[in-house]
Parts: sequence; C-alpha cells; structure tokens
Amino acid sequence: MRRPAVPKALWGAAALALVAGCSSAGDPGGSGARSTPPPPAASSSAAAPPGAPAGEGRVTVAGTLTEGLRSPWGLAALPGGDLLVSSRDERTVTRVDGRDGAKTPLGEVPGVVPGGEGGLMGLAVREGWVYAYLTAESDNRIVRMRYGGGTGDRLGAPEPVLTGIPRGTVHNGGRIAFGPDGMLYAGTGETGETGLAQDRGSLGGKILRMTPEGKPAPGNPFPGSVVYSYGHRNVQGLAWDAEGRLWAAEFGQNAWDELNLVEPGRNYGWPVVEGRAGKDGFVDPVAQWATSEASPSGIAYARGAVWTAGLRGERLWRIGLSGTELAGEPEAFLTGEYGRLRTVLADGAGRLWLVTSETDGRGTPEAGDDRILRLEVG
Repeated sequence: MRRPAVPKALWGAAALALVAGCSSAGDPGGSGARSTPPPPAASSSAAAPPGAPAGEGRVTVAGTLTEGLRSPWGLAALPGGDLLVSSRDERTVTRVDGRDGAKTPLGEVPGVVPGGEGGLMGLAVREGWVYAYLTAESDNRIVRMRYGGGTGDRLGAPEPVLTGIPRGTVHNGGRIAFGPDGMLYAGTGETGETGLAQDRGSLGGKILRMTPEGKPAPGNPFPGSVVYSYGHRNVQGLAWDAEGRLWAAEFGQNAWDELNLVEPGRNYGWPVVEGRAGKDGFVDPVAQWATSEASPSGIAYARGAVWTAGLRGERLWRIGLSGTELAGEPEAFLTGEYGRLRTVLADGAGRLWLVTSETDGRGTPEAGDDRILRLEVG
C-alpha cells in the first residue's frame, strides 16, 4: 500500500553549520522511528511565501513510483525514461518502469561480496552498457555489462573496467557517473584507513576520472593516473551544474559533512582538516553541515540548486547556487518523513527521483520500504 504524498514541505534555512556526519564507524544510524506522513491534501508542498529571500525553494512529493525495494543504492536512467536500481546487499539490478513503477528483475551481478557498507552500489548507463561499482572479494571495482539488444531483459557478464580500489567494512564510496565530457567519474572512500586519502598512489579517498574503458582520461592532473582529486574521506555524491562544474558530497567524521566544488588536482583536506579550515594547500567546502543533520549520499543538480539526500539526517537538502557561491542558506525538506535518503537523480526536466534507504540495516523499515519517490522541485 502506497504511502500518501506529504502535503507540506519543511522549511529549514538551517545555516550551513550543521553537525556530526558519518562517524568513524561509517555513515551513522539514524535508527529512531520516523514520523508518519499526514493524509493526502490538495498540495504536497509549501509555495515560497510572499517576500521570501532569494534562493528559497520548494519540494512537492508528487507520488511513489515503486516500493518494496531491498537495500537500494544506485539509480540510473535508461533512454526512454525507465530506471535501473541496484540492491547493495542482494547484488541485483532491477528495471523500474518510469510511468507505472512495474519492476523487472535483471539478475544478480556475479562477484559481488556484500558486507558492512560494501556491495553492489553505484550504476551508470552508456551506449548499451550498464556500469556498476561493486565490492568484490579483494577490492572495490567498476565493471560494465551489456544490456539490451541480444541480451533481452538480462545483464551480460561483467567485464572489469577498473580494479584495485581499496575495500573495507566502511567508507567504500561507490558513486559513479558520466560527466559532460563523456568520461566516467567515481567517488571512492578511504575504508577507514585515513592515510589513503593523501596518498596519490592509492585509489582510496579520491575522485577518479577515466575513459569508458577505464584508462586515465586525457587531461587528468597526474600523468598516467585516474586520480582527479584527493584528500576525500568518503565520496558518495557526484553531479554537474548547468555550466559543467563538478560538485561532490562526502561524509565527515565527527564535525562536518561537505559539499565541494571539485577541481582537478586539488587537495580536499582529509584527514588533515574536516570542513572549513582556511588552511593553505587545502580546498574548503562550499557548504558544510553537522554530521547529525546530513550524512550525504547521492546528489543531483536541478533548478539552480544541488539537492542532497541525507542518511543520518533523514532529509533532503537544497543548496541554491549562484555560480560557484551559495545563493542563500541551505534548506531542509521532508525531515524524518521518509527516513534515511540514499540517492537523488535529476530526470532532465527539472524534476527529481528520490530513493529511500530504510532497509540498509541502519533504518527502521515500515510497510512499503524502500521506495522511489517522484519530486517536483523549484
């Protein structure tokens, strides 16, 4: 039975100073029972009040596309509007009809070894291939599988694209996405071994940039390397704005989660600094939150803002942008109404898909969890 749409949006211009993201044990629990959304109403969002400051937004929960998903993690759009969603713990990929939410299992991905924060994670789609970031026996890796054409509604055998990304019980990163330049980007974690983030010879605690075949992309900052930026703790959010600038979200430890504007070859500070430090040689985040109010996983860009899904924070953050600067203070929506939020994906028309994460072992699942929600945003 579908959960009713939420008839109000929560306005929370909670200044960027928000606290306590992913603890040293990984993204935190947030295991308290969430509030039950109120019954349906004519509108499921609050319009911006007269005279509202520039940069304020709105969120309308237009409905539930599908529900009953188990440990959903990655989400990717297919040509034509259908979606692919991965199950971290069940190692499967499912096709979801973008109109009626009907689910078609595409099969289990061989070689995935779930455990802790590892398993079958990010997905990306390109030219008849489905790319997946997964935890294997000895490492995290990116593979690709043929889909469509002669394979029907099954995935082809996985082919390695990039191997040797450090794996751990925590901080496995896992987000992948194709950029406007046609290159494949990946966010990785330092697996709790903090020194990896500053080690440019390691693939842990980095944002990686590679060709679709897994080779170092032309123009990368370090010759012969797929490393694009370093000094990251655990990157699970990647998105590009309308000008093609790359934004990334990562979990902090005990103080600050971060939204960063990512530039090639730059050092984002972990473990030397966390959050804004104003320290020479390190890039400060554009936005930061207390870890208790975010623990950011997926991000998307739509309607002039970066939208960030919060796990421990159990809310959707809107970070309005004016170029590379903030346009007003971040706003929180849906706080506690759908529990932990894992992934958000722009549909190309200014709307969002939002994936909940109550069945990942750290939530409090209710009937229908987990689900994909349709959001109208502005």
